[in-house]
Amino acid sequence: MYILFGWIPTILGIGIRGIFYRLILHFDGWAAIENRVRLRYANKITLHHGAYLDYGSYLHACPGGIEIGENTIVMHGAILHVYNFRNLPGAFIKIGRDSLVGEYTVIRGQGGVTIGNRVYTSPMTQIIAVNHVFDDPQKPFIEQGITTQGITIDDDVWIGSGAVITDGVHIGQGAVVAAGAVVVNDVPAHSIVGGVPAKIIREIDGDQNHHSSPVYFSQEKVKTG
Repeated sequence: MYILFGWIPTILGIGIRGIFYRLILHFDGWAAIENRVRLRYANKITLHHGAYLDYGSYLHACPGGIEIGENTIVMHGAILHVYNFRNLPGAFIKIGRDSLVGEYTVIRGQGGVTIGNRVYTSPMTQIIAVNHVFDDPQKPFIEQGITTQGITIDDDVWIGSGAVITDGVHIGQGAVVAAGAVVVNDVPAHSIVGGVPAKIIREIDGDQNHHSSPVYFSQEKVKTG
């Protein structure tokens, strides 16, 4: 199927894939798949209405599955890889609606990754739901196994470019993760964290205006700082 239709560019290719990829994927409504998108274990991938897979993205659903919510965008070069080659019981990737996976973001789902609605990851974010064990100095780490706890990111979270979210972390609703942060602990709702390891910078309480530039919604300038 990929050899036949995966290379076709422009809106023509999107239309053709929208029809024929229904034979190998689970579609809930209509979704758009650009050319050069790589899909493995496609029968375990679910795309909800309005989902969009950009040029060069890669989805590997082995075997717990990948689910992309309504109107969610997976940008160019992003990698969503369940990466379950050890029969892990909780491996999957699930993303809610109206979210965006930024360019060259990597999501590894060995321990399970749940991402809510309206979550934006900026380019080169890493969300890695797995850890290697390295306790025994007499053994190579590759012989000591792995641990998986899973990652949960609640609704309305913004993750800055180059941030790393490590296994076992829960990011609360409305939180912001600064660019380049390495998140190793849970992030409270409506807080901003940054640094290595990430620490709370401030709370988002609605009482502070940090914008000196105009603020825009959709196509209109709505207010100035």
